[in-house]
Amino acid sequence: MPPTISATDRPLEKLTADAVVVGVGKGPDGPLTTPGAEAVDRLLGGRLMAALADLGARGGEDEVTRLATFGQGPFPVVAVAGLGAPRPDGSYPGEAVRRAAGAASRALVGRASVVSLLAAVGGAPDDDRLHAVGEGALLGAYEFTAYKSDLPAARPAPPRSVELVVPDAGAAKAALARVRAVADAVALTRDLVNTPPNDLYPAELAARGAAAGKKAGLSVEVLDEEQLAAGGYGGILAVGGGSTRGPRLLRLTYRGRRARRSVALVGKGITFDSGGLSIKPALHMEDMKSDMAGAAAVIATICLVADLGLAVDVTATVPIAENLPSGSAYRPADVVTFRNGKKAEITNTDAEGRIVLADAIARAAEDSPDYLLETSTLTGAQTVALGGRTAGVMGSDDLRDAVVAASTRSGEPMWAMPLPSELRRGLESATADFVNANPDRLGGMLVAGHFLAEFVPEGLPWAHIDVAGPAYNTGAPWGYTTKGGTGVPVRTLLATIEALVES
Repeated sequence: MPPTISATDRPLEKLTADAVVVGVGKGPDGPLTTPGAEAVDRLLGGRLMAALADLGARGGEDEVTRLATFGQGPFPVVAVAGLGAPRPDGSYPGEAVRRAAGAASRALVGRASVVSLLAAVGGAPDDDRLHAVGEGALLGAYEFTAYKSDLPAARPAPPRSVELVVPDAGAAKAALARVRAVADAVALTRDLVNTPPNDLYPAELAARGAAAGKKAGLSVEVLDEEQLAAGGYGGILAVGGGSTRGPRLLRLTYRGRRARRSVALVGKGITFDSGGLSIKPALHMEDMKSDMAGAAAVIATICLVADLGLAVDVTATVPIAENLPSGSAYRPADVVTFRNGKKAEITNTDAEGRIVLADAIARAAEDSPDYLLETSTLTGAQTVALGGRTAGVMGSDDLRDAVVAASTRSGEPMWAMPLPSELRRGLESATADFVNANPDRLGGMLVAGHFLAEFVPEGLPWAHIDVAGPAYNTGAPWGYTTKGGTGVPVRTLLATIEALVES
């Protein structure tokens, strides 16, 4: 079960829990105190900061130092989370606070109840600070145990309750309700991404997405192979043709009250990507269960928009397929005809994401939305260019930049990327309208963006978010990011939609 989250304005000395969390900054000569740390230091008779110095704590990001209080306060353990270096005015970025809260949750396995003073970092808490602390604490406590056998009931587990100390608990209720909704949406995304592909095949992902949509009050449509063929979805059918488990197209629709804007969401749903006949190397192929992270993110995002009751119309179009080699798999040199009538010569069956997305973008554009946001684990070139934590964003300049700005507010790093006109020439085909992949590996992420652009109607603002690295953490946990599915870019999509509603 996910942790509960609440707020309290009772005095610190009257609170009880299994641990208390405070933050400290990184200074030139050791940790820098914050209001929360000062409060606990006073409670412990001035011993906290001296003990941190003796233990060699620096206050750096992802550093958590646990100290026993030996009965000197109402908490048996103090967890001191590093915030990194402060800004010149002494405050700390929201993302530093979010990461500190997440790192503390991960470090407090076995402590069921936690009181956090991180909302006091950098001055009086406001909604943004509460969002950062709450999201970090809940997401850092995430765990995926569905396939763990015989877990003992008394096992050390992440915190089950988190209580934030604030000046006015009543005023914090609305902010914490949003925190709960956002954390649940990210957890849904993580759960889907972490589910093994033998249990999350195309029909099952469509069914789980449909169930989430119905729970959120959305209109739901699922197309099977026959309906896809009747609808002219040649790209989805081509990619899904190599698997005995047929492809699907999921459509979820939310109609907001007093909506003035409409947004189309599109997310790539390749439930497993072997590369098809252009097969991938065996090393790390197991990570390709995450190739449906874009689909998971847009499913969770539209449900989140509905939960928050935003004044916007949103439709999510999710193409779902399994890319496997077989006698019925699509081949290099095949020509695929998409829903909008355009044709692509296949030069690489491992460039399958753009093939299913082409059909989905074409279908989403038929609704005449005001904006189109698409996200996918599209290219390995994204990780080459930007690493494993920063997504690349392409598309219409204004919407692309709005997405990047929203990512900064959300704590999901993204970088604006161009679509240089000379790279479009790499898609030229002597046989069809274009090829699906350029053998020249230079600018591969941008070439993929050019391919998607072929299916966006003239004048429709659009943005493509390549999350090949950020959507799935193959390394050690950090901050509030656990190993496996991360939930990126749910929070950025939400922040972008909210900004569009307010514009």
